[in-house]
Amino acid sequence: MGNILSCFKEKKPIIGVIHAKGTDDDDVMRRAVSEINTYIENGIDGILVETYFGTYHQVQMILDYLSKSGLGVPYGVNCLNIDAMGFVLASDYGCQFIQLDSVIGHVKPRDEESLAAFLEYARSRCSAYVLGGVRFKYQPVLSEKSIEEDLITAKERCDAVCVTEDATGQETSLAKIIKFRETLGDFPLFVCAGVTPKNVAEQLRYADGAVIGSYFKDNHKDTGDVYGPHVAEIMEIVNSVRNTL
Repeated sequence: MGNILSCFKEKKPIIGVIHAKGTDDDDVMRRAVSEINTYIENGIDGILVETYFGTYHQVQMILDYLSKSGLGVPYGVNCLNIDAMGFVLASDYGCQFIQLDSVIGHVKPRDEESLAAFLEYARSRCSAYVLGGVRFKYQPVLSEKSIEEDLITAKERCDAVCVTEDATGQETSLAKIIKFRETLGDFPLFVCAGVTPKNVAEQLRYADGAVIGSYFKDNHKDTGDVYGPHVAEIMEIVNSVRNTL
């Protein structure tokens, strides 16, 4: 496999999130298809489907649609809290990438070897790239090592590191992004929370891409619906950044 960035057509790829919101299977699917189309129409570079509001079965339905749609953009999955099933979904539906909210530091030190063994086993059986969180939002910090030490280990457990602050929609501080970049060197780094038109250009000076959910919604919150003008607004700035590379 090559670098994770090779599966995207553009530099500094932006991945839009599908939160699988809805009142039942039909509603979830209707919303998901509408949001996927909105993303595609506004130039998104990749799509991430999460069990954020939806169930495993509902995410299966959305991934099945993506696998058969021929939309021409890479897609991935985050099976929240049950990482093992994310690998299963990625393999079953041809995902190009998986997001795991944490690949190090969220388990007791004595369990780090078990986590490393699981990730080695799962990655050996799945061709999808892994975007792995370090000191990720909502994840406990049980590590007894420094962030720098854990980042170095994370490079062995995933194909790109994900950085956030402490909550969904909360801006990821530039200081944290720079700290991650300085430790990771040229290893791929994605900002995965709090990206807005005001900070995206500066953040992409240091990060290789971003995963965006909340800002793309009509209310700029996870509870909203993907809104085309918000996607277009971000992508216009990102394309300007690309033109300077």
